[in-house]
Formats: sequence, C-alpha cells, structure tokens
Amino acid sequence: MDVELSRVDEVYAHYRQHQQSVRRAQSMYGILAMRHRPRVRYIDDARHELRRVARRSGPPLLIAVNHIRETDPLVLAAAGFLSPLRARIGHMRVLAKDELFVESVQRDKIDALGGIPVFRPKDHEIRAAVAAAQQMFEVCADRMVRGDSIAIFPEGTCNTEEPATVQKLSSGVGHIAVQARNAGADAPQLVAIGLAYPPERGGRAGRPVVVMSSPAELTAAVASTPAAVTRLVADRLQESVSRAYELAER
Repeated sequence: MDVELSRVDEVYAHYRQHQQSVRRAQSMYGILAMRHRPRVRYIDDARHELRRVARRSGPPLLIAVNHIRETDPLVLAAAGFLSPLRARIGHMRVLAKDELFVESVQRDKIDALGGIPVFRPKDHEIRAAVAAAQQMFEVCADRMVRGDSIAIFPEGTCNTEEPATVQKLSSGVGHIAVQARNAGADAPQLVAIGLAYPPERGGRAGRPVVVMSSPAELTAAVASTPAAVTRLVADRLQESVSRAYELAER
C-alpha cells in the first residue's frame, strides 16, 4: 500500500493497527544512540518522574518536541534509548510527513521506528489535508487508548530562523490530547522535549542537547479544549528549549 492522500482511508486503517517489531525497534534506537550521542538532561526531578510513568504498564505519553533539523526524529530516538523513555520503544508512534514514506527502504525504517504519516496542508490541497488530519487525530487517540505513546513536532516545520524560540504551534497536538481523553485514554501525560545543537568548535559539531520535562497529566480540566492543551504545550516546550540552548552554549 502506497502512502498517498488519494488513499487516505487505507493509509490510516493500516497505521491504526500497524505494530513494528519491538526487538528491531530497540536495535535501531540503540544504533541511533551510538551514532548521535545526544546529551540527555532533565528539568528538576524529571528523570525520576519519567521513570515512574514511562514504565511499560504506565499511562500513554504525548511527547512534544521542537523542530530544528530534518534529523531531529533520529536524535529524539537516540535520546529515547538513553532515557527512561526506553521502556516505551516499540510502543511509541512518531508523526512524520508523508514524503518520508515514499521510498520503500526509507519507509521500512520509518515504520520500524513507529512512524505515522501526516499529510500537511502546506504540501497538499488544503481541504483534503485537513480531512486527512481528522483521521490522523482519531488514529493517534485510538493508539493512546491502547497504551501507545505519541511523539509530535507541533511546530510543523523546521525552525531555522530563531530555533531557541518556539514557533506558533499547530493545534493538532491539542486535538490529539482531547480526543485521546474523550476516547478513554488512561491519564495521558504530556512530556515536553527541547532539542538544541551546539555551535561548531574547531570545525567539529558538538553533541546535540536534549532536555526533558517532568510529565504533566492531561486531566479533564487541563485538556478541556484543543486550544488549552496547545497553550500548555507551548509554555512547557519553551521551557525545555530554553534550558537546552543554555546547556548547548556552554
């Protein structure tokens, strides 16, 4: 099955049920950790709190990450392997633009990492892309109800102008959270992850910095509307991004 907007019903029916090999996913995440070697840090007591909720039997996580480079998903996977999120490998879904699913070899890797395709309005006819997004929200909510975690880059595009300042977020992250709660997801938790890349020194690139926040439960009061969730994500994500850039510049 090709990942095409014209076949959107088939695409999301497939990814609603798709399950990658946990063993292969763990192997790929481990290889990426060795390759990218991110410095993983935590805000306050986040590491302890993540250990508490990220165990496999814990609540579903909604992981929001800033977007700077095309390689960000690979760095995120590497950081996941080196953090308490490692327990979720094989049960974590990462939203990725549909063009990454076109070439068969690349799609195989994206599928193994838990990818779910996104048809962005900037890349397709707007009305069709918006309709596809509704299906994508439903798939994500359903996966969270079944215990999977969702990782999303809510800025929607690479922030190359002012990477230390989070761009205006798409409301998609809010829709996913609200629909997951309404569908019965068990106490979903928001985790905001900030990525930063140190400036080159002596012609060599520094190791990426990844800062993770403490999980915040998306209660009915907090996740009352998509807009409320989106504001919360923006605030917590900016805190993680700011901390990541402070560390990257040292």
